[in-house]
Amino acid sequence: MYRQGDVLIVPVEPSAVPASAATMARQPRDGRGRLVLALGEVTGHAHAVLGPGELVREGGPFSFAWLHLPEGGKVVHEEHATIALPAGWFRVVRQREYAPGAVRMVAD
Repeated sequence: MYRQGDVLIVPVEPSAVPASAATMARQPRDGRGRLVLALGEVTGHAHAVLGPGELVREGGPFSFAWLHLPEGGKVVHEEHATIALPAGWFRVVRQREYAPGAVRMVAD
């Protein structure tokens, strides 16, 4: 398991990836060629992955994203240490918090 700020990255077996992932929208790379896992609402910085692979998201703000890195990759952020990831599949989870009357994503 890997954590960088408000993003949790959990290695999973390929069999744990839902079959519907094949039809989910592939996230495009940003202008710097990165797969953005989460964009910081406060700073504008991004938790992003460098390296070959793909990122697909389920619908809805509180849903998982699925990350496939056939050769491994690196998670980078302007304010956190770089994390090396091995090749494989990962479930990407954004941290949530409770505020009176609502559940919301943690603002990074």
